[in-house]
Amino acid sequence: MRILIVEDNKKLAGSIKKGLEKEGYAVDFLLDGNEGFQRIVQCKEDYDLMILDLMLPGKDGMAICQETRQRKIEIPILMLTAKDATEDKIQGLNMGADDYLIKPFSFDELVARIKALLRRPKEVLPSEINVRDLILNTMTRKVFRGKREILLTLKEFALLEYLMRNPGQVFTREQLLDHAWDYSFDSFSNVVDVHMKNLRKKIDDNQNEKLLDDSRRGLPDQGMTCSDRPDFV
Repeated sequence: MRILIVEDNKKLAGSIKKGLEKEGYAVDFLLDGNEGFQRIVQCKEDYDLMILDLMLPGKDGMAICQETRQRKIEIPILMLTAKDATEDKIQGLNMGADDYLIKPFSFDELVARIKALLRRPKEVLPSEINVRDLILNTMTRKVFRGKREILLTLKEFALLEYLMRNPGQVFTREQLLDHAWDYSFDSFSNVVDVHMKNLRKKIDDNQNEKLLDDSRRGLPDQGMTCSDRPDFV
């Protein structure tokens, strides 16, 4: 899951980014309202959620929220603000925000609210995903192949969840990078290949059916696919 933070307090934005990355999210942050609005308009498909400060230089959070919704961009928006008046909360929600968090706030509460928002996208997505005998639970962050538990790193889990939510599709390296890493990441790195190789080993070793076999171009419904072409993983 990838999150965009638009917050003019660089120290706070950096702290939130660091904390959320430890939780397994890919995170970008911007300090200016105009830049934040342009990023979400141009790259709306890249993000799963936006954390938006109310008071920003350039374009304030209310305007960003309102104009984002006017453009039919349905990304969940969690608004941050030091204003705790009821009318401010109502205005923010009426402008299209999905939730409202008052500064200062507990990081644990922020994470809980993010998880709650990500559990209610346009389509109701189950917390447990099954692909053949592979089971992934987004709540417990546990993965099983049959009765065998598979221990994954945070990035491996993020990649596997993405693949399991999109069975039967082939993804380029760039698509996987867009989903699981932030914009500052070196797109020429072979890190995606390394993580996919590790995933294949953990999931398919000693299994008759190879769910992540890179010699295949596609699988039937409820299967995952990775291509053996050089520009795919």
